[in-house]
Amino acid sequence: MYIKQFFLKISLFNNLMQQTRCFSHNPFSDKISLYLHRARLIDSIRVILRSNSPRSLISLLNDPSVDYFVVANALRSAPSPDSALSLNEILKTIPHFRHTPATIRALAKILAKSQRKAELKSLVDDIDAGKFWNVRVNFVDLMKWHAAAGDLESVLHAWNRYRVSGKQVSIEAYNIVMRLYVLMGKDSEAMQIFHKIISEGALPNSRTYTVVIEHLANSGKLDSAIKVFTMLPLLRIRRTLRQYSVLVEGFTSINRFDVVKSLLDEMQIDGILPVRAMQLSLQRMREAGFIQETDEFLRGMLPDERIKNVGFCVGSSDDEDEENVDQSCDDAGVDGVRLKPWLDPRALANALNNWDPNEVLALEEANFIWTTRLVCKILRNFNSPKAAWEFFCWVAYQPGGFNHDIYTVQRMMTLLARHGHVELVGKLLLKIRREDIRLPVSTIRLIIDFYGISKNADAALKVFHDAESLCGPMSKLYLMLLYSSLLRTLTKCGRNADALDVLEQMFLGGICPDVPTFSGLMYHFALEGDFKTVQKLFMMVRQSGLEPDAYMLKVLIHGYCKGERSALALRVFEDMRSLNLMPDAATKNLLVKSLWTEGRRREAASVEERCNETNNSLPSALRGHLWTTSSADLTRVYDIYSNTFATVEGQNLQMELGSKL
Repeated sequence: MYIKQFFLKISLFNNLMQQTRCFSHNPFSDKISLYLHRARLIDSIRVILRSNSPRSLISLLNDPSVDYFVVANALRSAPSPDSALSLNEILKTIPHFRHTPATIRALAKILAKSQRKAELKSLVDDIDAGKFWNVRVNFVDLMKWHAAAGDLESVLHAWNRYRVSGKQVSIEAYNIVMRLYVLMGKDSEAMQIFHKIISEGALPNSRTYTVVIEHLANSGKLDSAIKVFTMLPLLRIRRTLRQYSVLVEGFTSINRFDVVKSLLDEMQIDGILPVRAMQLSLQRMREAGFIQETDEFLRGMLPDERIKNVGFCVGSSDDEDEENVDQSCDDAGVDGVRLKPWLDPRALANALNNWDPNEVLALEEANFIWTTRLVCKILRNFNSPKAAWEFFCWVAYQPGGFNHDIYTVQRMMTLLARHGHVELVGKLLLKIRREDIRLPVSTIRLIIDFYGISKNADAALKVFHDAESLCGPMSKLYLMLLYSSLLRTLTKCGRNADALDVLEQMFLGGICPDVPTFSGLMYHFALEGDFKTVQKLFMMVRQSGLEPDAYMLKVLIHGYCKGERSALALRVFEDMRSLNLMPDAATKNLLVKSLWTEGRRREAASVEERCNETNNSLPSALRGHLWTTSSADLTRVYDIYSNTFATVEGQNLQMELGSKL
């Protein structure tokens, strides 16, 4: 049996090496030329799949330069699942082609989106059996595929296997299950998953809240949806374009244009570029008289007439490789089919990561139509900040009239800040100030956060002090969040004295830190062994009128225990019990262990006994996270979410009882 499996793997390896040798001859002098050639091949396949020319497709696929990258993207770009699967069938007849992880994943997504559950299961079984060389599937991918297919049973099976595997469960796995329940109309089950997220100590991300907001909005509960949306900055969650789109569409549908106007203003504050999907909503708002508020957004959504249609081409010469990607093929197409050019910003950015002169020349000769959206996407996918900066400077001088705006500038600045390029960020900030451009507050916060990672405390302080001149007047909420980011950065950089000075300035300015900020500060100083400052901070919490939550007290217990001050940790435990709060199991175990280690065995036994006296078992985790989220905020979001649907279920039950009577 093992010998048979060994020779099977040898055979698969030989097939893979054969395919690799087939593509090892690279006739292209640079990565951009290779990218452009692949793009033309993908466009040709896209056109043929939308026409009635199967023979030309076979001849095209027999071209040795049609590699895994071309096939995977052609599968993803197919006009329908049937056409993608027909392409896969033709590929089986191509002698040199073998599937790779990229093509298998593309095929799995197609089967999932077309609801072909049996075929998807068969493909997954083949992957598990090792039929495809070097293809492995993790639990999250498996859950995504089955969820896209609407196969709840298979999703829950993979979910349960994931949870007992001993691996840390990704927040994306929770999101997948929760979203599928929402799509299937299982409101209570979706709420239970959200409750599980916060009760098990997972940290909800922007996609989690997108599911919540979509669920509420699509159920007609727009007021509840926008309450959750409004809380996201306080939870340190970046609001997404998808969330804005859902809310704009929802409030436009009921003619609440005042709310839509506020959402558009918030979009600009968050520095989010609107998409064409919002066009119908904005046109309706314009017809209602909001012309000035929508003009700029609508102008940015108009199709760019400079971008030509793609046609059909088979084969290429060295001369063709250097032609305009938008004009390299016969524009008449096949059977009158016309498409916009295929484009992959990630692949294009990867091809430019070395910023080789030959690649730059090939890029210039390709005559791309540069737009704000395209430049932003390419900048986001650069791995090298040096190459990103070179591209950023280069694209500003290309023919076609492209000019950098606030969206491209903020994207470049955050990338530079992430890698600690303080001088270049400073140059851009100076340019913004001179041109009187307003930066989003979220961008300033992000720069300060990144300076904490790269340990540039002085640069963070300078950006903070210039924030008002860069962003304009800020609300107390945004100012508090900005202070919180600065305090976190200063503690990361070991600038404890500066952090305390900033905290004092914060209070003098009438800005009170929130619970997550205090929790982060107390934990930091506890680890530093500065317990006097920890106690001083705890007194500030009381004096500010804030109520310590269970997570803050847990943080204090952990900090004191790690600093070998179990007596102080025991005092916090007593405070916790006096507030009728309980630690989670891990915190109780840590406290007992610390007391025992320091010779306080009677106190350790007392803590164990008092925790065992409670009728309910200790929670597995407490709601909240350092620097970002308080237990009260998470509870408030859950209450908004659960109470909305509890009311709906109660109303439905009353209607059912009334009809029976």
